[in-house]
Amino acid sequence: MDRIYLRDLEIPAVVGVYDWEQRMQRPLRFDIELAADTRVAAHSGEIEDTVDYEAVANAVRAIVTREPHILLESLAEEIAETLMAQFGSPWLRITLGKPGAVAGVREVGITIERGSLATD
Repeated sequence: MDRIYLRDLEIPAVVGVYDWEQRMQRPLRFDIELAADTRVAAHSGEIEDTVDYEAVANAVRAIVTREPHILLESLAEEIAETLMAQFGSPWLRITLGKPGAVAGVREVGITIERGSLATD
């Protein structure tokens, strides 16, 4: 199974546990990998035969900016469920980072994997 990826997708968002965090936008950083069979696209040269990177980025932006979120965990899960359904990927990995959230730490965040890369 092949993997397409987006690295360092940055989206301003309202996310956080504390009241003051819910009143301001901060950048979130995403690394996203999706499993896909790219062989058809490799031969056809047609975007319709592969995962459209811009469509993936736009789907993530839509979720992140739709409403404030409390936990990175719930935001990552919502993104994973949406991307797997929308793009038919059997597996994905999302790393979601929140720069400057903890004093003295460049970035905190979460990495989740959903689905399976197994092929039968």
